[in-house]
Amino acid sequence: MKIGYGGDYNPEQWPTDVWKQDFRLFDEAHIDTLTVGVFTWGLTQPGPDVYDFTMLDRIIDRAAAEDRRLCLATGTGAHPAWLAKHHPEVTRTDFEGRKHRYGQRHNSCPSSPVFRRLSTEMARRLAQRYAGNPAVIAWHVGNEYGGACYCDLCADGFRDWLRTRYGDVDALNAAWYTTFWSHTFTDWDQIEPPSALTEHWRGPDHTAFQGITLDYLRFMSDAMLANFRDEKAAIRESDPHTPVTTNFMGLYRPIDYHRWAPHLDFASWDNYPPDDRSPARMALAHDLMRGLKDGQPFWLMEQTPSVTACRDVNPLKRPGVMRLWSWQAVAHGADAVLFFQMRAGRGASEKYHGAVIGHAGRADTRVFREVAALGAELSALGGVTLGARTPARVALLFDWDSWWALEISDGPSRLVRYLDVVTAYHRALWTLGADLDVIGVTAPLDGYDVVIAPALHMIKGDLAERLSAVAFRGGSVVTTFLSGRVDENDNAFLTDVPGPLGALLGVRVDEWDAREPVYVNRVRVGDATFQSRLLFELVLPQGAEVVGRYEEDWYAGTAAITRNDFGAGHGWYVGAGLDCAGVTWVVRQVLERHWLLGPYPDLGEVETAVRVAPDGSRLLFILNHGSSPVDLPAVPAGINLLPGDPLVLEPYGVRIVNMIT
Repeated sequence: MKIGYGGDYNPEQWPTDVWKQDFRLFDEAHIDTLTVGVFTWGLTQPGPDVYDFTMLDRIIDRAAAEDRRLCLATGTGAHPAWLAKHHPEVTRTDFEGRKHRYGQRHNSCPSSPVFRRLSTEMARRLAQRYAGNPAVIAWHVGNEYGGACYCDLCADGFRDWLRTRYGDVDALNAAWYTTFWSHTFTDWDQIEPPSALTEHWRGPDHTAFQGITLDYLRFMSDAMLANFRDEKAAIRESDPHTPVTTNFMGLYRPIDYHRWAPHLDFASWDNYPPDDRSPARMALAHDLMRGLKDGQPFWLMEQTPSVTACRDVNPLKRPGVMRLWSWQAVAHGADAVLFFQMRAGRGASEKYHGAVIGHAGRADTRVFREVAALGAELSALGGVTLGARTPARVALLFDWDSWWALEISDGPSRLVRYLDVVTAYHRALWTLGADLDVIGVTAPLDGYDVVIAPALHMIKGDLAERLSAVAFRGGSVVTTFLSGRVDENDNAFLTDVPGPLGALLGVRVDEWDAREPVYVNRVRVGDATFQSRLLFELVLPQGAEVVGRYEEDWYAGTAAITRNDFGAGHGWYVGAGLDCAGVTWVVRQVLERHWLLGPYPDLGEVETAVRVAPDGSRLLFILNHGSSPVDLPAVPAGINLLPGDPLVLEPYGVRIVNMIT
């Protein structure tokens, strides 16, 4: 066994004489895993009561004969034209209230009984036909779930969801604070989905009633999860064992992946960073995906071998970058490295999207040669990394509810974005080489010495007590401005900010100042000064030690950063929107206290990560994201698993060291 290597293959788009050429090239590139059938619903069900698996049979039989492993999709990521014609209610109504006609993909109403019945039946028939086929190693349900619908069917579904959540209208009114603006509901049928026609103005994030919008975001995520669960249950009728997944999209706001994670057998995701300068952001997404299943390895289900096609500007991966980013995925937990797409389509919106095999079918392109070279490396490495885990003693909390609640709030600043704050603190951890898990707020915290909780806006359940327990036993907890503000219904705590975190942090916040991006307030920490922007909380110590103070404006001298002794550990509070250097300074203090800095914390764009294999081997990954060579200090003793000078890392270079312990 080795890391799965291959990707999305759509032979239904080409004549069969092309298939022969494809499989010859797959051999050259060491391709062993293919995802097939992702968008085949229109072929496998060409009419209401007609099923035709002729094409899919040929695809699966040919791939199996070529000894390829298959991730078989249910094909329900886009419904066929006849379905929309016969049942127009299956198409979505958008935020503006417009009923969509047939077209695009992600155009299926998740609450439509017809869509749910027919998509489930498609999954059922596929499983009945292909369960037990030894080539099928995984099932792929739907594709990149997302978006939202505001139709009457979803309105009814929302009301049912609310009945289950609240039980009666009085409880709902209390949760939504409906005495404001005379919004008290007296019957369930008075409730409307929050859209541009009801509670919103100037877009989805501008809402009069945050509680209503927050619950609709939760409902829509759950509605699409119900679609996934329908299809998985249908597969399980015929195939009780083969793992089932769907491809997530990393740092994707509309779907709460923590709510979905228990229903997937393994996590998988599609890595399409916004530019070619985001290695830390990709690391965050990898860590988040790994954390969904308690540290289990995930699949990198899609990445481009060269270029995307869906953006205004689509930069090309430079020589060596595809290899580097693939190894980065493995360093953070990937047991499969797959591409979209294996062969470039001739038409439609993805004809210029990068592919392993281009339109000309050549093997002498730079892209194909790089794919083949990586395939050879993965084959030579074998199964050394399979099943390996990250030995993290640092946790970064990531919470979709806090993300949603913070960004739909009126005030203090719409320019403060949850993901920006989380990314800043993750980047500091990444730069300093800490091995970490990105986990949800309900995950156990017992195994961590450090917990970083940026912009922990919403405090749910016993989270405050569990964070306090981390510090009490000697650990460190770090949180920031806009934390501890609201409960699970997005209602403010009737106590001093930061609410239930007050005792742990030893502070109180009465006032805060929000400014435009050009305004800078400096924060002095010892002999160092850092810039802060956007939000400035005036922190009043209630036992905490002042670590940093503002230097500008009428609140110069007010505390901006504090550290509170709590039991044997500390609770840190960062009330200012610090720049990158300031965030890194805070995180470094915490990591140094617990001896958790990585081996090369000051080597610029060099990333390190450790995975521990099932046999106990400790694998150190060293990756150079820079375009210049880097001289490494002494490398830990061990066996180099990839070729190269152990003390000089070439541009975009990678080393894997099996460390001797």
